[in-house]
Amino acid sequence: MSHALPVPRERGMGHAAALEAKLKNRTAKIGVVGLGYVGLPLAIEFAKKGFATVGIDLDKTKISSLQKGKNYIQDIPDAHVSEAVKNGTFRAQSDYANAGDLDVIYICVPTPFTTNKDPDITYITSAAESLAGSLREGQLVILKSTTFPNTTEGSVLPIFEATGKKVGEDFFLAFSPERIDPGNQKWTTANTPIVVGGVTPNCTRLAVLANQQIIEHVVAVSGPKVAEMEKLLENIFRSVNIALVNELAKLCDRMGGINMWEVVDAAATKPFGYMPFYPGPGIGGHCILIDPFYLSWQARAYDFETNFITLAAETNESMPFYVKDLVFKAVAELPIRLRDAKILMIGVAFKRDVDDTRHSPAIRIMELLIDDGAHNIDFTDPFVDRLWVKGRDFTAKPFDEATIKSADIVIISTDHTQYDYEFLVRNVSCVIDTRNATKHISDPKLREKIVLLGSGHKSGLR
Repeated sequence: MSHALPVPRERGMGHAAALEAKLKNRTAKIGVVGLGYVGLPLAIEFAKKGFATVGIDLDKTKISSLQKGKNYIQDIPDAHVSEAVKNGTFRAQSDYANAGDLDVIYICVPTPFTTNKDPDITYITSAAESLAGSLREGQLVILKSTTFPNTTEGSVLPIFEATGKKVGEDFFLAFSPERIDPGNQKWTTANTPIVVGGVTPNCTRLAVLANQQIIEHVVAVSGPKVAEMEKLLENIFRSVNIALVNELAKLCDRMGGINMWEVVDAAATKPFGYMPFYPGPGIGGHCILIDPFYLSWQARAYDFETNFITLAAETNESMPFYVKDLVFKAVAELPIRLRDAKILMIGVAFKRDVDDTRHSPAIRIMELLIDDGAHNIDFTDPFVDRLWVKGRDFTAKPFDEATIKSADIVIISTDHTQYDYEFLVRNVSCVIDTRNATKHISDPKLREKIVLLGSGHKSGLR
């Protein structure tokens, strides 16, 4: 008589089963650490689905705003925040009190780099240490902050296991990188596919289930390192391709007679094997600028140089210097010195139609011009009211005839769709267009005023 062998089960199934039940019946309590561009939309999505959600952020200004139901993230409808606060599904706090009551906790804190471009994951480790103080059995922690491979297992996991609890048995840990595109109305937190990699199979399964409560398509991978690396690949892919067209744009200006924007549009007619990327004044935001340096830093620990990736990052970082040189050449054609020239920046956000100024190339251009003696710089931006650059407080000017006509040189650094670019060109003597925002202007007299980056004119000049 034969007997069937028992099916092996991963230890900790009791805690896993309990959490699974809570997620499925929506009684799980959700916590989100870091209420910025990633964390707040995530928290509000859970609150909209009826989960009791707690947002944690050390910035008391943010907490005060949220406690009043006031939103500060452009991509979330204001009503979603106020309704979540009003109905009690979302509350915000500036400490880790009662973190032990939470069932699923997302870490969505910043990951900057140092002045030497080395990764700074102190926000991650600080959050992990704060959570470890109240870590209880059955909790799931999901790290979303963009970082380098082995952060989850090499830096976060030891902090939690120092409590004496075992991952995959007593608590669960996974990495699921953010995929936020500020200003994108089509792809949001709810409908953008995401990747999840857990430290153990139980961790992966529960992290997938947690994310499926608010996200349509969740893809499981074999572990955190794969998820961490794929996030870097996403952003380095963009960095490399943007660097390619930026370098070719400068070459077109050097050669003369070839408009790089026309070249890209022509290539984009190919229905396979190509996707268009466009030149510009540099790259900004959090991920695309930083991620190449995160990976190159880690690669050096393995005696490996990411030459190709680093060169692309350096090419993109050189673009604000190139724009500065275009300004110098334009000033040379005017009967005025740089220190006396009135320069107006059109747009200072890092990309079109958003209010995010993190690592904006426009700000870098302003810094370079100030360093080289420019004294009269102003900006206008429908989404940004104030800037602090080089110890100076800048307040946005209105986009009107008086502001434009008072400028000697205008730099289109961010191509917001709200602007009337023909009106702009008509009312100024020189426009340096780094985004091809003036492409629809066909009047030859107006086009004579435009210095277009990558236009094919010698050094970008008319």
